Amino acid sequence: MTTKHFLHDPAHLLTTSLHSLTLTNPGLALDAANKIIYRRPGYGPASQRTHIISGGGSGHEPSFAGMVGPGLLSAAVAGTIFASPSAEQIRAAIMGRVEHHDAEGGGVLVTVMNYTGDVLNFGMAVETARAAGVEVEMVVVGDDVGVGRAKAGKVGRRGIAGTVLVHKISGALAAQGKGLKEVAKVARLVSENLVSVGASLEHVHVPGRAKPDVNATEYLRDREVEIGMGIHNEQGSSREEVELPELVRKMLAQMLDQSDKDRAFVNVNSNEVVLLVNNLGGVSVLEMGGIVTEVVTQLEKSYNIRPVRILSGIFMTSLNGLGFSITLLNVVNTGIGSASMIELLDYPCEATGWSSPVSTQTWEEKNTATRQQDASGGGKIKPSGLTMDNATAQQALTRALETVVAVEPEVTRYDTIVGDGDCGIGLRRGAEAILNRLKSHPMSGDAVVDVTNIVPIVEKEMDGTSGAIYAIFLHALVGSLRSQGPGEASPKVWASALKQSCDALSKYTPAQPGDRTLVDALYPFVDVLAHTGDVKEAAKAAQAAAEGTKGMKASLGRTVYIGGSGFEQVPDPGAWGLASFFLGLADINS
Repeated sequence: MTTKHFLHDPAHLLTTSLHSLTLTNPGLALDAANKIIYRRPGYGPASQRTHIISGGGSGHEPSFAGMVGPGLLSAAVAGTIFASPSAEQIRAAIMGRVEHHDAEGGGVLVTVMNYTGDVLNFGMAVETARAAGVEVEMVVVGDDVGVGRAKAGKVGRRGIAGTVLVHKISGALAAQGKGLKEVAKVARLVSENLVSVGASLEHVHVPGRAKPDVNATEYLRDREVEIGMGIHNEQGSSREEVELPELVRKMLAQMLDQSDKDRAFVNVNSNEVVLLVNNLGGVSVLEMGGIVTEVVTQLEKSYNIRPVRILSGIFMTSLNGLGFSITLLNVVNTGIGSASMIELLDYPCEATGWSSPVSTQTWEEKNTATRQQDASGGGKIKPSGLTMDNATAQQALTRALETVVAVEPEVTRYDTIVGDGDCGIGLRRGAEAILNRLKSHPMSGDAVVDVTNIVPIVEKEMDGTSGAIYAIFLHALVGSLRSQGPGEASPKVWASALKQSCDALSKYTPAQPGDRTLVDALYPFVDVLAHTGDVKEAAKAAQAAAEGTKGMKASLGRTVYIGGSGFEQVPDPGAWGLASFFLGLADINS
């Protein structure tokens, strides 16, 4: 592993790297504050009514910003190295950095790779945009077979280099003027027919981080290769000393062996198959040529597969990763006229990351236009007519938030044992911020208005996975409450809206009761409230369920990786914190 870099400040590195794209393609612009690369107005087909936005952590260049251009993405959002961008960045891209057409059927397709932080933050932004009236759909791509079903569990397959084929094919369809539903359908179809796996000779070092202990057991030895290594140094399926032919044989078997039920995600049985061999950033062009030849030879000899398209190059990296990945696309009928996957793959595009030259016309136009409109999506909140006694509601919410503040030391102690110790602090920070808001801006008595005013505080003050979960849930709750129509916000009405919000949340996290997460307290509260209409009984159910997480082995979250026996000693911190909120809401002393 090399720890030598030309640029050591990761923030400066990211900013200058994004800026370079506007230098190499004058059709692109940079929203530096939100780290968004987007097409300048007028750059792209005039008939395009569906726009595709993607993004993720930096370090995977040219994905995603290098894929912005006509025939591909309309905008890309960059997080810091190997970390998801925030929901606010993504929302700015959706709301203000792509054109919104009045034409029927148009909208925004958000494509994201299957990593928890990306799914939650992109999902939060999607829900916000929907609440603001934007037609938007989200497709989550998981193509990696390096980790099988048993180990991946509810998290599912990771997204890796196959994602760029989803972008290319759906981007071509969007460029031809197709509507959001059609573009999203094809994007999902491509995603469902992808298998990929990577291999690397070394981990990578992130600029700005301390030098690792290369003698630690997690680092690869000479001649060792990790099969299935993720694009953020994640562990793969095995470490072996193998030469290239045997390595490729094992990788192809993971993708194509239908008898391996742990990894037989796609039956690659089409007459047309696309092969993508992706350089993870550090393999020489000379060596990549040898790798491509080995892969193509084995596909034909061992599986009788002769790819109709063979793509090789740098599409999705792991910084300067000394490895490569193989992707196979099982070409199927799109069901949309004559728009076949192959025709869409061949369709012209202009993006530096697709090794497509920028046209003379683009250079000569010297387009300097930018988008300056406000992308916050804010504005006056329309009352819903769903009313409650504002004094009683404020008293109950204040009591609940003060309870969360009071139990912070306890939640922090639990999270120190089974997590990274920040759960209680994050809950307290959010609770205190809402309490400060209530002091200066008392509740109005309109349920939708009051919940809507809380959402941006949660987004701003509560970070991490739990913050994203709460924000997604509250965004969905706003829409659910509004759908209840005018009238009294009774416990039964709240229960119905909360149930719809739980359903919305389940689209972005697989967490269910029994996984040892905050959901263990949330679902029982909602269920009992729906059956009884009694807030006190619902809060008691949440408390009992939170206590029941003691001894429950985690299926999701950071606790999965920490291990040890701490889970036998304490309840889940997130569930305990939420149950405490409910107890305060019901005026029950825990």
